[in-house]
Order: sequence, then structure tokens, then C-alpha cells
Amino acid sequence: MSTWSEPQSDSRFVVVDGLRIHYKRAGHGPALVLLHGSASSLQHFDRAAGLLAESFDVIRPDLPAFGLTGPREDRDYRVPAYAATVAGLLAELGVPRCAVAGNSLGGNIAWNLALDHPARLTGLVLVNATGYPEKTVPTGMRLTRNPLLRPVLRRLMPRGAIERNLRASVGSHSKIVDDAMVDRAHQLMSRPGNRSAFVDFCNTDQPDRTAQLPRVAVPTLVLRSAGIDGQHFARDIPGARELVHPHGGHLLPEEEPQWVADAITEFLGSCADAPTH
Repeated sequence: MSTWSEPQSDSRFVVVDGLRIHYKRAGHGPALVLLHGSASSLQHFDRAAGLLAESFDVIRPDLPAFGLTGPREDRDYRVPAYAATVAGLLAELGVPRCAVAGNSLGGNIAWNLALDHPARLTGLVLVNATGYPEKTVPTGMRLTRNPLLRPVLRRLMPRGAIERNLRASVGSHSKIVDDAMVDRAHQLMSRPGNRSAFVDFCNTDQPDRTAQLPRVAVPTLVLRSAGIDGQHFARDIPGARELVHPHGGHLLPEEEPQWVADAITEFLGSCADAPTH
């Protein structure tokens, strides 16, 4: 059985603002940063990253609270703080400009990065991104907000609950949730401090910055699954393009890596070809 809670042969680490960030980097070409969602890890992009590395210098971190990066000492899990950490990571790695693609929370961080550091980004790809005030909260998050369950979940996150959450996050046609995927998620959530950090993250009041979305000036591609609603990025970001997958779920980069990689490659290629003013 794979031990996901230990570094792999291609694992790298860099210290950003006192936090030891785990990341992987592969490929050649323009820099592309991939940001995973909540309760996930950089392995979310394993297959898509392999395809994208043929055309890009692909950098994917484990975001604070998750994976081998783990908790922040200050417990600040606001999305703008995540965006600042990603900007710090790029500075430490000596990457002056890059494209950023993010799924779910990673997409939320990506568009916040576009607001706060527009000169750093060459392109923005939002994959079932979040950030609009949520009408419905996923079951796993809702449980962490129950004051009676909160202390229990800091100590114990049952494997079965993680499996149910993963199955609820993929499209009805998807067969990707298997023992290996559940084991990975469970092992990483069980790393010291990660369960508590997830509870802290879920109980963080996030600022609503969606009124600022019309200020995003970076070329933007919105990748959305047809069953995902509550997103208005294609409407609110000037000039944004949108592609809709007919039956994908929330975890589109894992469910449809070829579709996502092709869409990103074609879009960023068109950004590079566009005249600059």
C-alpha cells in the first residue's frame, strides 16, 4: 500500500513565511501553477499535470492545511492569505510570471491572486471554482461547523465519511473513486495537525470579494461541469471564456484529466499568441 503521508521521490519543499510548503515541479515551457481544492492535495492533478508537463513548467503545491504542507501556526485560512502564500511561493522559486489554474478552493485562490497580483499572471483558469457566497455547504464542511462534532472531528475523521464525500464530489458516470483514492485522502487527512486545520479552515469566515471580479484583467478560462451551479465567473470577469463539461462532477481535473489538460493547453496557447498592448 502506498504511503501518501510521506514525501515521494519527486517531492520538494520550500519555506514561505515560516511555513514549509510541499510541492512538485516537472516539465518545460511557460510556468503553470496548479492549485487543488479543500480536503485534497497536489495528487489531485497527477494525471492532468503529466499531460500538461509536455508543454509547461508545471508547479503544484500542497496548500496550507492540506497534504504534506499541513497546518499554519497562525491558523489564518482566509482565501487572501492563501493567495499571499502562493505569491510568496512563486517569489521563492524565482518565477516572475505564470499562469494559474485552480479547482474549487484552488480556483478561489487563483482569482484572488489575479486581483492582488495581476502583473504576475499570464492566464487564469477556474475549474469549478468557488468564491460566491454559498447557498449549500457540502456535508463534510457542515459537520465541522457543528459545535458538538467539532472537537471529535479534530481527533477522528472516519475513512467511510471521506469515501462518501469523494463519491458525492464526482459525476454520476465517474469510476475514479477507488480504494487507492480513498486511502490517499484518509492518510493525508490523518497526518498530525491536518484534521484540526481542516476544521479551522471550514470555520473560517471568508471575505466576499465577488463584487471585485469585474476588475480581473487577466485572460480567463472558466471550466465548469454542467451540474455545478452558483458560478458566475463567465458573466462577471470581462472577456472570460467558458467551456462546460456535460457530465463531470466537482473534481473535474481528476475525472477528466485529458479534457482539462487540452482545454488549458489550447487556452494558454491562444493567450501567448494574442497581441500585447
